Amino acid sequence: CVCRGGALWCDGCSIVMCVVTFVVSCIWGKPLHTYWIYCMVVWALCPIISLIITIVEMFLIHKLILVFCMDWDDFTTGMAMMASLCTFSCTVMFANFYTCRKCIWGWIVTILSAVCCVLYCVETFRDKCDATRSATYVAALPGFIKILEAFVACIILISLIGYVGKPALLWCIVAYVVPLPLTLLIIITNILTKLKNCLPFSIDRFTMLLLLISVLLYISAAILWPTYSFKGNPRPTDCPGNSCIWSIQFVVTFMTYVNLGLYIADLVLTCLGICGFRRSQ
Repeated sequence: CVCRGGALWCDGCSIVMCVVTFVVSCIWGKPLHTYWIYCMVVWALCPIISLIITIVEMFLIHKLILVFCMDWDDFTTGMAMMASLCTFSCTVMFANFYTCRKCIWGWIVTILSAVCCVLYCVETFRDKCDATRSATYVAALPGFIKILEAFVACIILISLIGYVGKPALLWCIVAYVVPLPLTLLIIITNILTKLKNCLPFSIDRFTMLLLLISVLLYISAAILWPTYSFKGNPRPTDCPGNSCIWSIQFVVTFMTYVNLGLYIADLVLTCLGICGFRRSQ
């Protein structure tokens, strides 16, 4: 698959497949369930971003962007990674929530989404293996971990349920929300190379401070969410994974520990300076 620096059919395929998936899902129609809305947003945004990137590169506008503000290769690699993760999550969600033996439309959308995911994964793999690209942050370990942190946080936020009237769980929502913009801020700052070089402080120390805040918030959520979600709330006997509130609460719990592990690993690697990536001081 050759996209940048050659034929544009790879980007074209991913754009077309996302649009087709979006249209087919619209025609099929489902209630405004949170997961369905999330999938529709992903299938709408991914082709729009891909189209913008393609147009910018076709007219060589990225050359100006590279000179004046951002690391374009880092940005495009990050977008490909996020699109791969998001379309993968959509595929899993549709397979779990909207497919059955007689749900032909559900299977069609799931297959189309899987094709979108494969196309974006191929693009990501190509970008990471291209020695001519100058991506130094998102394509490296620290940036990749932060992409995962942001992705897992999004899955947690769209899965939140059963928190009404429970102050402890409302605090958990705050703990989930606050680290996400902090993580995005770190990613954007490192991609905007001119901005990073003009900062009057060390980006490493700033990153370490934000990661420490995120770790503390997630530790509180890792304790409070399962405690107050499952206290006096055992798993029901009849609890299908695609419609059971208890199962969705368990997903939030599991993803909380996943993201806590990612933030701790990120904090440790940042402190030790062994990420395999050296930022300019």
